[in-house]
Amino acid sequence: MVGVFVATGSGSTGSIERQQELVVGEPERGLRLDQFVQRALSRLPEPPTRAEVQRWIGLGTVLVNGSARKASDHLRTGDLVAVGRAEPPPTRALPEDGIAFDVVYADDALVVVNKPAGLVVHPAKSHPGGTLVNGLLARGYFASAPGEAGTPDGAACELADPRDAEGHNRPGIVHRIDKGTSGLLVVARTAHAREHLKAQLAAHTVQREYDAIAIGEVTILEHDTLYGRHPVDRLRFSTRVREGKRAVTRVAVVTRFGLATHVRCTLQTGRTHQIRVHLADSGTPVLGDTLYGPLPRNAVLSELTRALGHQALHARILGFIHPTTGRSMLFEAPLPADMSAALERLRALGR
Repeated sequence: MVGVFVATGSGSTGSIERQQELVVGEPERGLRLDQFVQRALSRLPEPPTRAEVQRWIGLGTVLVNGSARKASDHLRTGDLVAVGRAEPPPTRALPEDGIAFDVVYADDALVVVNKPAGLVVHPAKSHPGGTLVNGLLARGYFASAPGEAGTPDGAACELADPRDAEGHNRPGIVHRIDKGTSGLLVVARTAHAREHLKAQLAAHTVQREYDAIAIGEVTILEHDTLYGRHPVDRLRFSTRVREGKRAVTRVAVVTRFGLATHVRCTLQTGRTHQIRVHLADSGTPVLGDTLYGPLPRNAVLSELTRALGHQALHARILGFIHPTTGRSMLFEAPLPADMSAALERLRALGR
């Protein structure tokens, strides 16, 4: 480092601070620009993530010899790198009181919630409000703009994943469960926790187990398939694709009722709608899932579908390594009342 200067500004990216000028030494020759900056700032009390550095570079707040460069550009000995930190835009989501969900666990790094069926996780064009994120903002788990109270070590804008073009609408969200699915998910309260949890998800080390009621007799207990958008209906996903990503679901039978089967599904990968698609494509769709299965002709199953009003799918188990303490965390959420009632009705038919 040969000097320090500060210049603040504002814009769509928030305030910009040009904090440090760094000179590339011989040991750093040939490093990518993003690698060099991350290494140079790694000893700071709150070092930036690689994704944050790449966002700064993309915004043009990191200059090499006075010019903007790409994150992948390689550096030469003697290059002068001016590093500017650019705050991400604040979330557009607003706090909303009265949104129902249970907080199972919370600390300075994360919050684990038990989401009811019918609640959308984060704002989107089709759901601008009334989401879990809006409820978390209202309860003070992170702030809605820089400098507001109610968040540890920063505001919600700092929790927006810089790789996500819509990240400002989903601060802290590292994984999602469908609107019609109930159960557990973890939300990050710091950028460090977000990156740590995302890395665990990418490595498939997060433990996720779901309870489901499937129509018919479930016989296929392991699904290891290609997975992608349905070739005709773009709202759906399918295993019947020629190209796609790998999707793996393991299924254990809890109870067979004849008309339906209570199963527990363990995710090895986390594709959108994965359990719903794997069960549907094997001929045993999730009860109440009108996207992947028609309304059942059987009177009892039809009645249960209407009573539920959503797919009979519940995220029961969630386990991960705490991003700060390194401890193994394991949470379990009991079945919601409507799924328990459906199972009791099916059980009664067999008596």
